[in-house]
Amino acid sequence: MNTDRPGSGFWAALTFLTTLPAPAAALSPQGLGRAAVWFPAVGLLVGVLLGGVRWLGEWLFDPWPAGALVVTVWAVLTGGLHLDGLADCCDGLLAPVSRERRLEILRDPRLGSFGAAGLGLFLLLKTLAAAAAAPVALLIAPAWARWALLVAARQPQARPGGLGASFAAGLTPGVVAGAALIPLLLAGLAPLRSGVALLVAGSAAWGALRLARARLGGVTGDVYGLVVELCELMVLLVFAARPWA
Repeated sequence: MNTDRPGSGFWAALTFLTTLPAPAAALSPQGLGRAAVWFPAVGLLVGVLLGGVRWLGEWLFDPWPAGALVVTVWAVLTGGLHLDGLADCCDGLLAPVSRERRLEILRDPRLGSFGAAGLGLFLLLKTLAAAAAAPVALLIAPAWARWALLVAARQPQARPGGLGASFAAGLTPGVVAGAALIPLLLAGLAPLRSGVALLVAGSAAWGALRLARARLGGVTGDVYGLVVELCELMVLLVFAARPWA
């Protein structure tokens, strides 16, 4: 696939990160890494759609059902891609087993008790946060989280020969820096809250990556999903906090 064809990188990123219809733009894992400069733009598009869902939900319902509707559509738009990583990481990182067994658990498609409990509690908290957060958070959270995914992918790989390693090989410093443009522009919509959200989300992502390196020896695709979901939740929580009410 010629990745220099205008728009091919964006369509590949859209196809990979969402269930939205898009022209065919299949890339190799390394080519997708180069196209990852568009990941925050795709996150912004998801945020715009979620903002519309929340507006409609609040017109039809009380805030809590509206929040549940937002999170449901969020999962549908992303195909549950990152939620799957979150659940797998709850199973693989929290179980008291060896590193090799943890990696086997991450490859296992079955959901364990840690994963089920973690996913359920996470969705509950995300629903409440989505209902209470300032609307601008729905724009900021998906874009920032998908930039954090790129930072996570630059960490040492738990499986050096896997697809994640090939994806990371295409993530040059220029790609990561270029992808930061949209998140930085969005931060200008609410500078103080965005600064706090960046600190909180960054701390959560750092903790997750540190845990992954300690227990797995590096990161995997599931860890990318965990980082995305944690960052989204932290942004929503900061924008839902009482000091901003």
